[in-house]
Amino acid sequence: MADGQTPPGAPLLQDLGALCDAALPEVTALVEAGREALRARVTRNGKVSAAALEEAQFAAHALSWLATYSEALRQLRIWADRLATAGSLGQIEALILQIGFGEYLAQIYGGIPMSQGEMARLADLGLSAMPGPAAAALIAGGNTPGARGALVALMRESQGRATFGATGLDDELEMIRDQFRRFADEKVIPHAHDWHLKDELIPMEIIRELADLGVFGLTIPEEYGGLGLTKASMVVVSEELSRGYIGVGSLGTRSEIAAELILCGGTPEQKAEWLPKLASGEILPTAVFTEPNTGSDLGSLRTRAVRVEDGWEVTGNKTWITHAARTHVMTLLARTDPDTTDWRGLSMFLAEKTPGTDADPFPTPGMTGGEIPVLGYRGMKEYELGFDRFGVKSENLLGGQPGQGFKQLMQTFESARIQTAARAIGVAQAALECGLQYAEDRKQFGKPLVEFPRVAGKLAMMAVEIAIARQLTYFSAWEKDHDRRCDLQAGMAKLLGARVAWAAADNALQIHGGNGFALEYRISRILCDARILNIFEGAAEIQAQVIARRLLD
Repeated sequence: MADGQTPPGAPLLQDLGALCDAALPEVTALVEAGREALRARVTRNGKVSAAALEEAQFAAHALSWLATYSEALRQLRIWADRLATAGSLGQIEALILQIGFGEYLAQIYGGIPMSQGEMARLADLGLSAMPGPAAAALIAGGNTPGARGALVALMRESQGRATFGATGLDDELEMIRDQFRRFADEKVIPHAHDWHLKDELIPMEIIRELADLGVFGLTIPEEYGGLGLTKASMVVVSEELSRGYIGVGSLGTRSEIAAELILCGGTPEQKAEWLPKLASGEILPTAVFTEPNTGSDLGSLRTRAVRVEDGWEVTGNKTWITHAARTHVMTLLARTDPDTTDWRGLSMFLAEKTPGTDADPFPTPGMTGGEIPVLGYRGMKEYELGFDRFGVKSENLLGGQPGQGFKQLMQTFESARIQTAARAIGVAQAALECGLQYAEDRKQFGKPLVEFPRVAGKLAMMAVEIAIARQLTYFSAWEKDHDRRCDLQAGMAKLLGARVAWAAADNALQIHGGNGFALEYRISRILCDARILNIFEGAAEIQAQVIARRLLD
């Protein structure tokens, strides 16, 4: 339908596909103009100046969001074209395409929300542009009340489907989705809110079942006991488990990060020793990177590792360590060269520890810890850790050579951010489903809430933005699966996905009205869980700065 005529009675624009195709080059040209304007502004002596780029942060982040929107629209158009070619582009997908292009083009020319109180505008980049005929037509007729209402009517008819609108994935990936959607529906959703309210760890029974399903070895090669599946598979699994509960969806992240570190930087012996145990779930890992005074500035870490006769001794403090008490091994970043003050003196260790109990969470000598109470994302708990001459074996220095830790960690950022984007989509989908169900069930003034235009409009935009973020995330995973550099696309997917998840949760709570503010309603937890997505794996501001720097390379 996107490339044909308007079906009778449908609020679709004539020649929708052609309008989208004509609008995309305009947006690409804006990105290029913004890139050159920013480069001229921050270049000193022929090179991009970090200090100048920081000073021009609003312009830099405006470029990041503009480029993210450009790539997101491009992937949405490719998705629709792929569906049309396969004969599976229906009215719901055409409406998502039309509303998505209409709204995002309107924001590109009028202001992109970076957060609730911050807008990225073309003027920040010194640009002044009016939309061309195609973009103007999409802005005027794309995201209309009629289109949103028609989309929600179709969504109401299709409740119970895994997604609103086809994903464009192959049958194998959809089978994986169905399997983990059932698991989330049966084993996670009925209990997740209770875990949250009681601030309980996810039961070990759930972890064992995930291990049996292969979650912890999903992308680990078969030769090391894993399933050897794609990053796209990891995205689908993370998405569906996070739809159930972000804590469950994040359990696989620990193993994903640890396995990637070992696969990319480990010795043959380390791969043979650790990967099969990670894949089977025999051992649970945690990532121990952040320190109290560093946050995103990992290069300035102060925790030190000193070489001793039988290995290394680690001394220092770490914070925001997820699932630390239960785990068997820590991927621990520490400074092994005391004469350095930046990333060049850091090394990564596979630091073994004894899993704790409720009574004694950190029984390993040389290590102490305390829980950090948090708003959401509670199922694995967060901890502060202290190390005092904590012992690590010589053979557990990742790669066998000191000073490689930061480079090794950088190799994992693509996968970590793709996975975080997938978790964001899952949380956003949970918010949408929760909000739609409540809007169907709740009657006011003689009719369901969903029949009020403002409520329907919120639900429609949730579905559209989830579809956009989903396609951008899938694209990042496909690039990774084909061994192409995708740090830019992964960062964009994470940046957009996190904002979409927060907006979906906030709007779904608004649909609940006063009940959404009550702890007994599931949406209150989803809102708390959604908030972390703009912070971990690189805060939104850091992510935008990284994207801008990459665009100027």
